[in-house]
Amino acid sequence: MSSWVFPPLPTVAVPVAGSDAAFPVRRVFCVGRNYAAHAREMGRDPDREAPFFFTKPADAVIPDGSAVPYPPETANFQYEIELVVAIGKGGTDIPEERALDHVFGYAVGNDLTRRDLQLEARDKGRPWDWGKAFDHSAVIGPIRPASDIGHPDKGRIWLAVNDAVKQDQDIADLIWSVPEIIAILSRSMAIKPGDLIYTGTPAGVGPIKPGDRVTGGVDGIGTHTLTITERGAA
Repeated sequence: MSSWVFPPLPTVAVPVAGSDAAFPVRRVFCVGRNYAAHAREMGRDPDREAPFFFTKPADAVIPDGSAVPYPPETANFQYEIELVVAIGKGGTDIPEERALDHVFGYAVGNDLTRRDLQLEARDKGRPWDWGKAFDHSAVIGPIRPASDIGHPDKGRIWLAVNDAVKQDQDIADLIWSVPEIIAILSRSMAIKPGDLIYTGTPAGVGPIKPGDRVTGGVDGIGTHTLTITERGAA
């Protein structure tokens, strides 16, 4: 290939805590309804539902501290705090007992959602893309390498809006654990270095509006902060 028809867009990357290095993002996978209480608040039975996935484009990823404009075509913009897994080693059909070997590190994320569009699509049996995969919808804090913190399987996960706590649970309450998620996902497609997996949100999701300051974190991993600006603001 001698030339591009236009310059390639820059690679989306996430800072690595304690390092000058950055983690290049390939794909973003998200697990739906992976805490029982949240599944119930969304009108589903977690005891009978196998895990399922949806995706976001890599360029939906935005860093900690971002100002997020209220997105178009929604009147119900919502937060979802999540533990994020950063994949550093690829594979397919990965055994559950070897799944953590493929993890580079962990971060705190927020799966921002146009809830009205998501629920409309769900009720009509359509894909969730318009409710989930829009611009600025995958907030993420710095990645903490597993070589530094190990593989957390318990610890508080929380989110606050204007300092009022809205979500407060423990990652030990995940219906499908991180090793199970990686093993199940890798049966359907190859995971590769640069993939991010948003593992699901606890109960307590709700709306945010321009002017709101959203904070959240996972014990032992980190925190994130974002502010919501007016629709269409840069």
